[in-house]
Amino acid sequence: MNKLSLLVVLFALFISCGKSKSESGEDFSAPTTEETTTDASSYDPNRGEGKHSNIELGAALDGAMASKGEEAAGVKCTSCHKMTDERLVGPGWKGVTERRKPEWIMNFITNPDPMIDKDPELQAQLELCLVRMPNQSLADTEAREILEFMRKNDGVK
Repeated sequence: MNKLSLLVVLFALFISCGKSKSESGEDFSAPTTEETTTDASSYDPNRGEGKHSNIELGAALDGAMASKGEEAAGVKCTSCHKMTDERLVGPGWKGVTERRKPEWIMNFITNPDPMIDKDPELQAQLELCLVRMPNQSLADTEAREILEFMRKNDGVK
């Protein structure tokens, strides 16, 4: 009986994952190649894709900004990301500010879709995580505060 129940649940999950439109007709499927611009030749892997091109970070941590960033991350980020290097839904944050430039982080967290479409490392990460990072509609100041919290998480004093 347990095997039959499991089979029914797996079948239902399979069927529900295959639908690309909601009952209201809204399309939730991934964009097709015709809808997506994937000109990887213009992509800068150090800066990413977006409006942030020169982020000035102080040598010391801005504690007030990091606290605000921790609050924002608690609401918008930590349901998918751990502060360690362990993966939850998305990858862990430990060491991200050591591996990536601030411009790349800011561009990714404010507008992830174009970068996921162009960055080969993000595409490989997507294959592991199986879930695209959603756009959280972060304001630039909120994104900068989250970046400062990431720096704090990586040991910047």
